[in-house]
Amino acid sequence: MNPEQISIKDFSYLLPHERIAQFPLPIRDASKLLIYNEGSITEDTYSNLDHYLPPESILIFNDTKVVQARLFFQNSKGEQIEIFCLEPAHKNDLVLSMASCGKVQWRCLVGKVAKWKEKNIFCSSTLISIEAEIISRTVDTFLIEFRWNPETYSFAEVLQNAGVMPIPPYLKRTTEEIDTQRYQTVYAREEGSVAAPTAGLHFTTEVFEKLALKNIHPIYVTLHVGAGTFKPVKAPIMSEHEMHSEIIDVPITTIQRIVSSIGKPIVAVGTTSLRTIETFYWLGVKILTNQDSNNDFLELKQWEPYQLSATSINAKDALEALINWLENKKTTRLICTTSLLIVPGYKLKIADALLTNFHQPESTLMLLVATVMGNDWKTVYQYALENNFRFLSYGDGSLLFANK
Repeated sequence: MNPEQISIKDFSYLLPHERIAQFPLPIRDASKLLIYNEGSITEDTYSNLDHYLPPESILIFNDTKVVQARLFFQNSKGEQIEIFCLEPAHKNDLVLSMASCGKVQWRCLVGKVAKWKEKNIFCSSTLISIEAEIISRTVDTFLIEFRWNPETYSFAEVLQNAGVMPIPPYLKRTTEEIDTQRYQTVYAREEGSVAAPTAGLHFTTEVFEKLALKNIHPIYVTLHVGAGTFKPVKAPIMSEHEMHSEIIDVPITTIQRIVSSIGKPIVAVGTTSLRTIETFYWLGVKILTNQDSNNDFLELKQWEPYQLSATSINAKDALEALINWLENKKTTRLICTTSLLIVPGYKLKIADALLTNFHQPESTLMLLVATVMGNDWKTVYQYALENNFRFLSYGDGSLLFANK
């Protein structure tokens, strides 16, 4: 079947609101874990994850850090206007933008924009005073310039001091103190996401220590998760859905480590990690087929893998081509964007298994899960519903071995 003709209605299930976890459990690794392997289903908790992974497995983690991207401003009448920072004006300048002092431009969502009648609106915290000005607008977003005092603060520090953690909109509650720590993985370090890579929320130091005893070690990649991860699929067929673009930023040494790990079981922790390593493969294919070899900036669009799918290039050759391209450009980091949409019919190129939470019906994440296990996703999700698993970002998770 043509992947562009897939109907999103085929990936629906009834999710009662009371099954959506509103808050995290007191202990991260106490979350339930469903294990799916070759059609069989068992359950345990994340604290025993090491029991279910082969020795010397490689776990790929997304070490992005959620920034406190919601800012609350006031107009001259004291009416509140919310600004949600999505991404810098120039996507490939995220690190530079977060380090900028005095002023910066970001693309944003604006709540209650009708109240924004003056040129500038203002926000202040204990340490910082901020003003915002609309530079331009598109159908969905606004390009906003932020200026602040003292100018010595970086934009990262501005968000840290004046911003609010952007918990998922489907929770339909205000951000609380617990979210500041728990809507963040314990290994988060690269600031830039506006949503957490939630599959990693269950990991603790103790889990990592138990994995190390089986010679199971992590590799960290960085994909900055955008608000588009919550974007509903409104189109009846996928050809009419525009997949959101996200920034990947990894050192060349990380890609080299993945190349050296090929042949061992590779487990992607979260859908963002999976999309990242699969993007590496397709960027290498584009280079080998002379589609991107002369460009200075790499990107992967949502349908490109399906147009290239006849290729017989293996994962090692593709990743080595990507490494060679970076070396020829005399750069030590890969900074690129991906809009990769993984739907049934796609064949995983690098990952052998996926650790992930339970996702919203009729979402691109459900399509990805169905890609990993085929139609068995229906059985797995029905099992989870019948056995009191908690759903979505703060919910329980699953270890899904790919159906080959």
